[in-house]
Amino acid sequence: MTAAVDGHRVHELAVRVVSELTRRGMTIAVAESLTGGLVVAELVSVPGASAVVRGGVVAYATELKSSLLGVDAELLAQNGPIDPEVARQMAEGVRWRLGQDGLPADIGLATTGVAGPDQQDGHPVGEVWLAVAIGDLVQARGLTLGGDRASIRTATVSESLMFVLEHLLDRPTE
Repeated sequence: MTAAVDGHRVHELAVRVVSELTRRGMTIAVAESLTGGLVVAELVSVPGASAVVRGGVVAYATELKSSLLGVDAELLAQNGPIDPEVARQMAEGVRWRLGQDGLPADIGLATTGVAGPDQQDGHPVGEVWLAVAIGDLVQARGLTLGGDRASIRTATVSESLMFVLEHLLDRPTE
């Protein structure tokens, strides 16, 4: 998959996510690694986002995935940060870390991967894992993106927002 993504398209996806979350009375929390805060920045650029966006955690360094998000340190030591289970644990962890009054955010979203310019721990540039945690479901999706560092990061934001929308649109309105 090439990573050419239009910035306007990314913003429109963010508008759709915020609108759908607002309509459903749901909240979202975001854990980011390779995107470095771009996902939550795009979400909060939408007017009204404060009603649904709990916040974001940028856990760029591997050890922060454990200390800030609760990812199993042994899993990180064994598999490294570019791993579907790491993404799932990041998504679930951020739901709880950014929840309120002892309750998690309704949705946790996570991004981890290699934006480049060099491979990381044997993983090629463009290998990305996303995860969404919603209710009892925690699902990861792998991507193989092409392009330069900026386009990989932008495509990851776009794919992340689409992943959330898929989960929202597949769920009945409560």
